[in-house]
Amino acid sequence: MASLTISRRSLSPLTADDVAELATRLERDDYSNAFEGLDDWHLLRALAFQRPELAEPYLYLLDLEGYDEA
Repeated sequence: MASLTISRRSLSPLTADDVAELATRLERDDYSNAFEGLDDWHLLRALAFQRPELAEPYLYLLDLEGYDEA
């Protein structure tokens, strides 16, 4: 099983079109196994933190919530 490695370098070549395609795959949720979908979700999550300008239109797919750790 291959592991997903996401680094700033691996995210830098992604374009808005690449992210739109990623979001479309997540919306369809038509993967051959759960791990493929999870890999895409982790990729979008990494983009949200490292390249937020690309991920912002698709944040609803991440279902992120703020946490009060006080």
